Amino acid sequence: MENKLIGVISLGCDKNRVDTEKMLAVLRRKHTITSDIEKAQIIIINTCAFLQSARKESVREILSAAEYKSGVLEKIIVSGCLPQKYVGDLMQSLTEADAFIGVSDYGRILEVIDDLYQGGGRINAVGAPAYECGTERVITTDGYAYLKIADGCDNRCTYCLIPKIRGKYRSVRTEDLVEEVKSLGSVRELILVAQDTGAYGRDLVPQSSLVALIRTLSALPNIGGIRILYCYPENITEELIHEFNSNPKLIRYIDIPFQHASDRILKLMNRKGTGEGYLKLVERLKSEVRGIALRSTFITGFPTETEEDFLTLTEFLGKAKLFNAGFFKYSREEGTAAYNLGGQIAESVKTKRLKKLYSVQKKIVKDIGKSLVGKSFKVFAEGFDKDELVYYGRAYFNAPEVDGKVKFFSAEEVNYGEFYSVRILKSDGYDLYGERI
Repeated sequence: MENKLIGVISLGCDKNRVDTEKMLAVLRRKHTITSDIEKAQIIIINTCAFLQSARKESVREILSAAEYKSGVLEKIIVSGCLPQKYVGDLMQSLTEADAFIGVSDYGRILEVIDDLYQGGGRINAVGAPAYECGTERVITTDGYAYLKIADGCDNRCTYCLIPKIRGKYRSVRTEDLVEEVKSLGSVRELILVAQDTGAYGRDLVPQSSLVALIRTLSALPNIGGIRILYCYPENITEELIHEFNSNPKLIRYIDIPFQHASDRILKLMNRKGTGEGYLKLVERLKSEVRGIALRSTFITGFPTETEEDFLTLTEFLGKAKLFNAGFFKYSREEGTAAYNLGGQIAESVKTKRLKKLYSVQKKIVKDIGKSLVGKSFKVFAEGFDKDELVYYGRAYFNAPEVDGKVKFFSAEEVNYGEFYSVRILKSDGYDLYGERI
């Protein structure tokens, strides 16, 4: 068939972004990619379905794309988590979409497009979650890249749909990841992602580990540094702590999703740790890895969460003093074990508690920022703020998209994608201000 102009919209997490980048690489073998959706003959929407809000956003994007069918748009393809979980309903209700593919079907995208134009009917091409081994990608980030080291999850947290959407935990073989990373070219910062990065390699034969993978990737000359996201607390080992101190390429930053600090709520969530154990882990990491930046995520409003449970969580934040944290209101998801729990919390209470958590963490971040004034850090330059007339970038304690920025003045021209030494002059909430030295 003829070459088509294709626009791709990627929603959801950074793991979804990697899937989109692999799909873009397949698409460009035969078609042309456009960033102008209005000109696209085919629009592909890679969706998220983790929460009800994400599903609503996905459907809105699909309906919005359908409006272009009055112009040059010919086909809409929906991929990812939404069709993986709900394709039976979508085939009936979302008639605006012409085809559906699942979370492991990106390699078949050219075949699906050919079938759409040859057969003329709507297509359900959603397959079961499976091992993926594509190494070719079209990188959509600048200077850094995500590496999805595994897919699926075996943890069975009672609030989470991921195992039912993406299946069992599946580590990508180390040799396949090495080939993928080599194909990325020069990468200043490689960011390891999975539903639980710390579980990497346990399902492989022979078994491997996150630390073994980090050491292998660190040996590649095209990689400047490695950052770890989404490592569950029970998987932070003695070996990993030692690696932070011995491996110069391993950035002293880790995202640890604690989710709560009340032992009762953690047990209801089917989490393996305790609030006291989590706090000891935080203290140990801070004492044994100099300057390590810790980030986490927490859920408030889980069924039966009392004021006492919530107070335990706020007190944990005050003691842990994390560099940054994300907070979410519990979302009641049909198909999860927590959906049928009694004691569902009113939305107004969830909202009030969420605001309180952000308020507590904001003060902690402000205090940490003040402690950094006068110190100097390497900053990865990313752009120029025309309103504030300053350059901006990230230090080691800033992960892309989720943490703050370091904004700095420079008398000389700054090249984006390069590192510069910046002395911090002041703190302003989540952002720091400094000068190039």
